[in-house]
Amino acid sequence: QVQLVESGGGVVQSGGSLRLSCAASGFTFNIYPMTWWRQAPGKEREFVGDISSDGSMPDYADTVKGRFTISRDNAKNMVYLQMDNLKPAATAVYYCRRRKSNYWGQGTQVTVSS
Repeated sequence: QVQLVESGGGVVQSGGSLRLSCAASGFTFNIYPMTWWRQAPGKEREFVGDISSDGSMPDYADTVKGRFTISRDNAKNMVYLQMDNLKPAATAVYYCRRRKSNYWGQGTQVTVSS
C-alpha cells in the first residue's frame, strides 16, 4: 500500500533552517510528481510547492518562493523540503502528498519561535 512518512520537523528560531524529508513506498515513485503542503493552527491546509517526477521542475507558492527548496532522490524514494530563513508564520504541520491523489503522510510539526 502507498505510504508517505515525513520527518525532520522541530523547533527552530526565526531565521533558522530545517530540512524535511518524506519517505515514499508502495508505488512507482519515479513516475509521480510530489507535493508539499502545510496547515497552520486554525487555518486551512495550503500548498507549499511541488516537484516533477524527474525533479527538473520545482514550483513554489509565492509565500515561500526564494526561501524553500524542494528536491527529490528517485533512487531512494525520497522527497525533501529545505526551508531557509524561517519565519514564525511558517509554524505549521507539514505534509507530503503524491500529486493529484488522496495519499498524504501523517505530517511533521515545524515550530518557528520569534
